[in-house]
Amino acid sequence: MIKRIIPAAALSFLIIAILVYQTLDISAKPRLRYHEVTGVKPLSLLSATKSAGQSKARIGSSGTQRTLSGNGIPVHQVGAFPNPGNPNSIAAQTVTLRMPLQPKFAAQPRALSFGWNFGVSVEGVVFDPLAAEFWHGDPQSGWSYNALGGTIALGLDENYAHVQPTGSYHYHGIPFGLLELAGWSDETHSPLVGYAADGFPIYALNGIIDGALATAGASYQLKSGQRPGGDQPGGAYDGTFLEDFEYVEGAGNLDQCNGAWTVSAEFPSGTYAYFLTRDYPVIPRCFKGTPDDSFRFAQR
Repeated sequence: MIKRIIPAAALSFLIIAILVYQTLDISAKPRLRYHEVTGVKPLSLLSATKSAGQSKARIGSSGTQRTLSGNGIPVHQVGAFPNPGNPNSIAAQTVTLRMPLQPKFAAQPRALSFGWNFGVSVEGVVFDPLAAEFWHGDPQSGWSYNALGGTIALGLDENYAHVQPTGSYHYHGIPFGLLELAGWSDETHSPLVGYAADGFPIYALNGIIDGALATAGASYQLKSGQRPGGDQPGGAYDGTFLEDFEYVEGAGNLDQCNGAWTVSAEFPSGTYAYFLTRDYPVIPRCFKGTPDDSFRFAQR
């Protein structure tokens, strides 16, 4: 048997390497991308001409909860992934989500925070409007880039969707492919698009609001004036950041959570519902009820 003798210098180096390795946090999250650009740009959307595979989704109920299970694959066509703005490929997911079957208003609206999906479509694809892109790459900076502002290239397709590193295809805006397949028309109430994490239904673009068919109008506007500058972004409030917008009560026919009371085929007696809108915020940014923890996907 041949014995290997490690020289003293090499042994010392090996011990130091082991000690250094043990001090590393190998679970640390990768650094976020550093940005200091401002200014909205036209979105260049990828043509949705490809199939993502077989979609599987099932909506049911259990006790006091509505349930949705599926594989996260959309029924409509998608863009080409990966692409220069998004390096990830679509992959089937294990989607298991729960929400109240009879949702109720909370005492106060709750802001949508990073690491949460707002809701899920009837096909099992989640609505995740917040982009993990921040001024100077710092989530604590107070400035979050608007995913639909065009400032940061995110490789979105015509459904305003792209793919997480996990392979999860998700919506940052209105899923027009889904609306088309659902038979959406501006002459009738929107078809059911999905459910929010707090259980209230989601519709798109129009519905019975204040007793009449109307276009769903968001009540958000750009702030006037200039951003602070200095160690914060400068320039005019133009929609580059989420913080460029403010809620102005009565500016539209929807509340601060992009919701209103409506009457629909699914809820002939009426219900509070959220609406996807053409203007900011497009996908709501707060909950009127209490979101279920199953819609939390990360701690950021």
